[in-house]
Amino acid sequence: MEIQLKITGVVLIILALVHVLFPRYFNWKEEFQKVSLVNTQMMYVHTFFIGFTVLLMGVLCVSATEELIHTAFGRKIALGFSVFWGIRLGIQFFGYSVVLWKGKTFETIVHIVFVVLWLYLTLLFLYVYWHC
Repeated sequence: MEIQLKITGVVLIILALVHVLFPRYFNWKEEFQKVSLVNTQMMYVHTFFIGFTVLLMGVLCVSATEELIHTAFGRKIALGFSVFWGIRLGIQFFGYSVVLWKGKTFETIVHIVFVVLWLYLTLLFLYVYWHC
């Protein structure tokens, strides 16, 4: 379980760092020209803090693996992580229109990969909470 959490931590750190690419990949400079300044800045700020939160989760998984598994407080943190990723899993289905991925090969693959990742993270942290 410890190795699994450390690997998960590295994956989360990579996922967090990928957030840096969002503005360029999604062409925010052009897309946000039609949006008010406050909405543009909220998008950048919220993206930063989501990425930062995921980074901290990853760092915690890598640096405090034993504490997450073997202490009551660590297991409560794992439960919180499970809730976080479980909600993110739900948003994958109910927060995004199927029009964004259905019938598009690359987007469908990305959708499925993230469904599997969010489900894995939800169940992994739930397992840590209940069984460790």
